Amino acid sequence: MASGFFALLDDVAALMDDVAVLTKVAGKKTAGILGDDLAVNAEKASGFMASRELPVLWAITKGSALNKLIILPLAFLLSAFLPSAVIVILVLGGLYLAYEGAEKIYEFIFPHAHKDEAPKLEKLSEEEVLSREKGKIKSAILTDFILSVEIVIIALGTVSNEPLLTQIIVVTLIALVATIGVYGLVALIVRMDNFGTRLINFNEKENSISDKIGLFLVNALPKVIKSLSVIGTLALLLVSGGIFVHNIHFLHDLFGNLPGIIAEFITGLIVGFIVLMIIKLISKIWKKVKNK
Repeated sequence: MASGFFALLDDVAALMDDVAVLTKVAGKKTAGILGDDLAVNAEKASGFMASRELPVLWAITKGSALNKLIILPLAFLLSAFLPSAVIVILVLGGLYLAYEGAEKIYEFIFPHAHKDEAPKLEKLSEEEVLSREKGKIKSAILTDFILSVEIVIIALGTVSNEPLLTQIIVVTLIALVATIGVYGLVALIVRMDNFGTRLINFNEKENSISDKIGLFLVNALPKVIKSLSVIGTLALLLVSGGIFVHNIHFLHDLFGNLPGIIAEFITGLIVGFIVLMIIKLISKIWKKVKNK
């Protein structure tokens, strides 16, 4: 009886060791998308009144948690009964990530032309403000859903050869980090300027230490969000390129002599711009057909 109990403990300890190692590996694989998730949501959760930032972020967080509750069971069912579909979804998601990264670079090089018009101040009712807020929240939750699918599928692909119980534990842990960790950091980022303002108003002394720290935090917020956006774009191309290189044997053999990170970036960039050009071509054809 005692030996059976200790054998069970030994099995549990071995399982936890495997989970710890595999979670670390899956965390590295999904780090790029987590970085992009952080950048995207920090951008989407900012721009609100200070009193509405945290409620908006909490609404997005709840939506993100619901996304995971929908995605995780479906992913585990696919892994158990149709594992080949995981690779297909992974590659399709890689196409989307590569396209998104390429589109951001394209928009940076060829920005949309904007008319030089003076900004107009709009007088909105409380209902209109709340309606726009809900629209932004829905947009953020939709973006989170797409990124969550990729995070879960990439994590699942990392442990696809492991027992189902190990897959469930590892991928669920990654999903929790993707929600709690990312949105916790987003909360700190979007409240950075508010905390800085409080430090500035902390005392009436001019050029005090609290003033310097407060000004630094206020001025740093837009730069932090911009830098996260750049890092997120590079991460999108690296993650998508990694998906293609590791799952398409032709590409893996093609870049055999190049360092992995360079091969993944080049692959993600090329595939991204190919998808971008195809989508732009289809969009132009659709507009011509629609206008006829």
